[in-house]
Amino acid sequence: MAETKLPFISREENRHGTPVVFVRRNGRRIRIHEPEGTPAFARAYAEAVESLGEPPSKRRKPTSDLPVYPKGTLGWLGVQYFASRGKDEFMSLDNDSRRARRNSLEKDCFTVALSDDDPEHMGFCPFKYLSGQKMKRMIEAADGPGARTNRRKHLSALCAWGVENNHLPSNPVRDIKSGRAEATDGYYTWQIPDVQQFLAFHSGAARRSRKARLALGLLLFSGSRRQDMVTLGKQHCRGSVPDQIGDWISYVPKKTIKKRRTMVQKPLLPVLKKIITESWDILGAMTFLITEQGKPFTAAGFGNWFRDRCDEADLQQCTAHGLKKAGATIAAENRATVHELMAMFDWSSPRMAEVYTRKAEQKRLAGGAMGLISLDRIVNEDCRTEPDAVVAHAQKSS
Repeated sequence: MAETKLPFISREENRHGTPVVFVRRNGRRIRIHEPEGTPAFARAYAEAVESLGEPPSKRRKPTSDLPVYPKGTLGWLGVQYFASRGKDEFMSLDNDSRRARRNSLEKDCFTVALSDDDPEHMGFCPFKYLSGQKMKRMIEAADGPGARTNRRKHLSALCAWGVENNHLPSNPVRDIKSGRAEATDGYYTWQIPDVQQFLAFHSGAARRSRKARLALGLLLFSGSRRQDMVTLGKQHCRGSVPDQIGDWISYVPKKTIKKRRTMVQKPLLPVLKKIITESWDILGAMTFLITEQGKPFTAAGFGNWFRDRCDEADLQQCTAHGLKKAGATIAAENRATVHELMAMFDWSSPRMAEVYTRKAEQKRLAGGAMGLISLDRIVNEDCRTEPDAVVAHAQKSS
């Protein structure tokens, strides 16, 4: 049957090699189960397009631009900060950090009301009226401990920049607390049975299943962040012979590229080398992993794609980031040191590595000591008080 020519249609093969049809829009997708060319297909397609919403290009634009803040106000300071260039200034941040910080300040902090009785936005507050209490009001307007921590960090960076550039006499955020963050373990850490279940499901010869196994290998055995992993290719592990993979991976981590262009080098583990070699015919020209359109993945796009592969294997709790956590956990339990973990996973400080070594050490200590809780083994069974000893001696003599 001829393929339907409609916008937003995406075609893939499932693990059995059977073609399937999706409606893909705004970063999400819905599968169409009805046969193409039938009225049922047309109805399902229309419902999917409507449920996925309008594309960004057709969304209604705001009726007004951001307000123009007078000189000497918090909003005006933000405008100057967003245009700052140079080492360690706003424009030196990576795109994701700039977008997150600007949205946090411009759309969240500057639009908070000055007080319960004054609906004027905080962005119009003059410098001379900026106080720790006003900063606290903006911070506490965020929903949740994590959001308040981030908002305090962004406000403090803005005010510190203002102090350094002679706009503010001091940083009013310095002594304001954001509240204690909730202690969580974050993303679910994959267990060995999860990896086995994923590989068992994606054991077919279909291209998507082979790509899924390659992705799992890169996430688990390369020690790289997702944003770096999607850029890795043959050029990062060249061997001495052309068109052959070498024994080392070399790349510059994106997270620190603005601060230092330090090349990291890691051995290409035999298990990962084998996975890459077996996937040679589906590798991209410049990156190991490519989309169905033959282009490199973005970090977010890969996360969504891998999320679908996990869902297909009935591993809804698993994510791409959770595989990196699994690798760090396994390494720590095999007695990797803090500095070894830092080198393996591109961490510039020991803080994150110590999370894994502490957990591994607790597990080792508990494993060696829990056997001491035993009713059959009482080390101090002959230790008695003096009166008990006298009684026992008298009974023995009689």
